[in-house]
Amino acid sequence: MKSINKSASIINAEGLIIGRMASIIAKRLLNGEEIIIVNAEKAVISGKKKSKVIEAKEFLEVGYPEKGPLHYKRPDRIVRRTVRGMLPYRQPKGKQAYKRLKVFIGMPEELKEHKTETLADAHAQKLKCPYFTVSELAKEVGWNPGE
Repeated sequence: MKSINKSASIINAEGLIIGRMASIIAKRLLNGEEIIIVNAEKAVISGKKKSKVIEAKEFLEVGYPEKGPLHYKRPDRIVRRTVRGMLPYRQPKGKQAYKRLKVFIGMPEELKEHKTETLADAHAQKLKCPYFTVSELAKEVGWNPGE
């Protein structure tokens, strides 16, 4: 892994609602901040697990496997793609912002001594509906954690 920028913000995604987290991070990326997301698999998705899994599986069937579109199954890639959806990624400022984002499953050794932050506005404790983690969704759609 490349050396970590000392000014980069490290955000712990554990217990954060994925959509709210992504929108907050997208705004910060557009403002020129470099952001690293750790514990991406522990971010949560609101709603009933069964209905969301069915929706995800139907979405994965769209397209041709050889040609695309490419749909990710790994939790870190799902979170990264969610943030990309909040960015104007087809414009130069959006592409530059997207390059400043790094997402990891778990906590890499290089980042253990660095201070992490959380986003109070995106905590799952605010939800009054059922929710589940991104890793549970990823496993349901075909991600194998041992890979």
